[in-house]
Amino acid sequence: MRHLSVDILHTTPHGMVALGNDYPDGHVIPRHEHRHGQLVFGASGTLILSTQATTWIMPPQRGLWIPPATPHDVRMLGEVSLQSIFVAPELTDGLPQNCQVVEITPFLQALIGRAVDLPAENEPAAGTMALMNLIRCEMQSLTALPLSLPFPGDKKLASLCRKFLIRPDIHTTIDEWCQSLRMSRRTFTRLFRRETGLSFAEWRQQACLVAALPRLTAGESVTAVALALGYDNPAAFTTMFRQRLGTSPRYYLNRSH
Repeated sequence: MRHLSVDILHTTPHGMVALGNDYPDGHVIPRHEHRHGQLVFGASGTLILSTQATTWIMPPQRGLWIPPATPHDVRMLGEVSLQSIFVAPELTDGLPQNCQVVEITPFLQALIGRAVDLPAENEPAAGTMALMNLIRCEMQSLTALPLSLPFPGDKKLASLCRKFLIRPDIHTTIDEWCQSLRMSRRTFTRLFRRETGLSFAEWRQQACLVAALPRLTAGESVTAVALALGYDNPAAFTTMFRQRLGTSPRYYLNRSH
């Protein structure tokens, strides 16, 4: 079903529902949650999903799994064409318990596209049920991608993290943040690890990757993005990108179009 509101989830008796919707650049869906789990596939555009503790970046041609009853908000970068599979809580056994950006295989893409094009049915036909069961089976083999960024609960530290995302710089140092928070290096290091689960260097690198992807998918060159993030040259940025995602920025982006 295309161009229908998610309100249909409140009335449908079906365990799985497929919906397709298009959104303009900059569109924001405020904080909300669904009783159902949701697998989102983005045929185009970039989606940024945030919970209270973490932000995820979903590039084009990738997916995002959102477990049932997860409060989240969504922001679109570029024109975004979304296809979603909603799964009732009782059918989510074997699926991840946390939000994850995931690879969507060509086979699963085809299945989701077929499901979204099906008409609304009061009683799903045998073929529809078989299709949905196959989609659910494929969803149990989703491969997670390292495209999340944890945010601390500490308000002052979280504020610095958000400012960093607005103007990321790979050469930002612990000492600069310690001075801003008026903390010793030792206290800061312990606090940062406790609040995010990462070292400052690990978080800084991941934040640069998360900041880079929307710019790359919007058409900026690898060189321009690398220099904007403070890397000394594109090769250093490409090395980090390959370490995190297993491929070069150019090859990764070619797969997104």
